[in-house]
Amino acid sequence: MSPREASSTVRLDKWLWAARFYKTRTAASEAVAGGKVELNGETAKPARQVAPGDTIRVRIAPFEHVVVVTALGERRGSAKEAALLFEETEPSRAAREVRAQQLRDAPLLRFDAGKPSKKDRRALDRFRRKS
Repeated sequence: MSPREASSTVRLDKWLWAARFYKTRTAASEAVAGGKVELNGETAKPARQVAPGDTIRVRIAPFEHVVVVTALGERRGSAKEAALLFEETEPSRAAREVRAQQLRDAPLLRFDAGKPSKKDRRALDRFRRKS
C-alpha cells in the first residue's frame, strides 16, 4: 500500500468532489473558497484536511446539507460509493425536506399573456434586487 492510500486524511475539495456534492474539483474548490462550506463549524480552505468523524456543512442553494464524514475518498466513483462516504444528520434531512415541500407549494411565476413585456421585466428586476 502506498503512502497516499495509507493517509487518514484527504483534502476538503477532493472529498466534496468524491462524495458527489460538486461535479468538478474546481467547482468544489470555488465553493469552499467562497464560504459555502464549513468544516467543524469553521470556514475552511480547499486544502484543509478532512478525517472521519468531521462535520461538514455544505450550502448548495436552496438547500443546506450537514453531514458527518464516515469514510474518505480520493477518487470519484458511483453514487452508491459516494453515499458511503458520509451520513447526513437527522435535523439536516428534516430541514431539507421541509424546504423542498415549501418550494413545491410555492406559487409559480407565470405570465398568462406569453412573453413578459418590458414593464414586466423591469418590475421583475426590481423585485429580484430587493430580495
